Amino acid sequence: MRDLDETDRELLRLLLEDGRAAYNELADAVGLSPPAVSDRIDRLRELGVIERFTVDVDRSRLREGTRLAVTLGVAPGETATVREALADVTGVEHVFATADGRLFVVGTFPDADVESTLSPAISTGAVERVDVSPLAAADWHPALGDATLGLECVECGNSVTAEGVGATIDGERYEFCCESCQARFEDRYEAFSEGA
Repeated sequence: MRDLDETDRELLRLLLEDGRAAYNELADAVGLSPPAVSDRIDRLRELGVIERFTVDVDRSRLREGTRLAVTLGVAPGETATVREALADVTGVEHVFATADGRLFVVGTFPDADVESTLSPAISTGAVERVDVSPLAAADWHPALGDATLGLECVECGNSVTAEGVGATIDGERYEFCCESCQARFEDRYEAFSEGA
């Protein structure tokens, strides 16, 4: 599978609506058998299209702090450092990076204490400005549209088309635009493994 067909797109739409849908329900909806649906979902996971199945929690039903949107102005070239520092901060739900170096953080902050909660990011010294806004509401509307598969060859960086090949090496899935790129990659991988 090197591109998404309409059945793949429909499966993704259904999973966006309900990530816990049973395979037999999905199979009925797309006209396949449950094992065929399972195979397609496994391939989509191998390709990285589906990363994980998750739960969408309605935070308005929980009491745990104040829900805030925080904009962080970050020093040029330091966005990755601050994002990494935010990765394990309890209460941070989403981090969005913009092309101009700002980070938008959505999270729940005990006692509305942004400074203490975000101290791992602020202590990097890369945060130049912090703007805080209370969230009145939040909506999430995931949509797939007419997306196509956008795989990139790990060897040369070209797009992987229908002629592309894939290989699982030491339990890791790799995609290649052609067999020669796959062979070059495997040769280097083998030489590196022997030298390690």
